[in-house]
Amino acid sequence: MINITRALCTICAISVSTLSMADEVILTVTGDVGAPSGDPVWTFDLPALQSLPVRRIETTTIWTDGLQQFDGVSLAVLLDHVGAADGAIEAVALNDYAVTIPTSDATPDGPIVAYLRDGAPISVRDKGPLWIIYPYDDNEAYQSEEIYARSIWQLDRLTITGD
Repeated sequence: MINITRALCTICAISVSTLSMADEVILTVTGDVGAPSGDPVWTFDLPALQSLPVRRIETTTIWTDGLQQFDGVSLAVLLDHVGAADGAIEAVALNDYAVTIPTSDATPDGPIVAYLRDGAPISVRDKGPLWIIYPYDDNEAYQSEEIYARSIWQLDRLTITGD
């Protein structure tokens, strides 16, 4: 009986966690962007990101074992959606680690803001909920320390600075 109660409590906790993530802001985009409702701040929960066109990248990474499948929104599509200016992106993680990514990286075949890895949401413990992933295996130019440094995980916010 105790095991059944524990199992039900675990299922309820997972369900509540999943539901709360649906309303939780997981990405904020600010800076030189178009203003939704007059405010130059864009916020996205998981369903809002998932409502944008999905792009899949299958690649190996230097942080994982074997071929991985990542689903997310193309950085190019995201920047276009928020009306971002050309220039630089400051990408900041949950722990305030930050990297600068030129907006020129945001090409149709370039990086994505991944929210699924191998078909499952990416947990904070496993580099999520958002991770900027480049198609490393598709282009040797993406196999450099500079690009690896731009592949920020636990992504929390983007600030756009125009040229």
